[in-house]
Amino acid sequence: MQPRMGGLLQVNIGDRVTLQASYMPYVQGGGLFIPSKQVVKMGEEIFVLATLPDQLQKIPLTGKVIWITQKQAGLKPQGFAIQMSGEKGVYYKMEAEKLLAGSLSSDKPSFTM
Repeated sequence: MQPRMGGLLQVNIGDRVTLQASYMPYVQGGGLFIPSKQVVKMGEEIFVLATLPDQLQKIPLTGKVIWITQKQAGLKPQGFAIQMSGEKGVYYKMEAEKLLAGSLSSDKPSFTM
């Protein structure tokens, strides 16, 4: 997780394990957990530049905060999750699900539930 830059957060998802732990397929439109110490409120709209594994392209995402982890707990980092929206959210969801094909329903731990 990179610091805020000009009102935007940057999150680099470098591998499939991190993507699987961060991506929330059960959220309508897709959800993404963002490790951060930034204080946010439920329902707040957030702008994020996110990457996918093996891609350099930063995808601009907009979403509302739907999950907050106040403190790190074991393997679950402090941060929040957004429900992605808009065309770029649809694109990120489709690409994430392609990369995670066959592993979305596995019992591997996630950063949220």
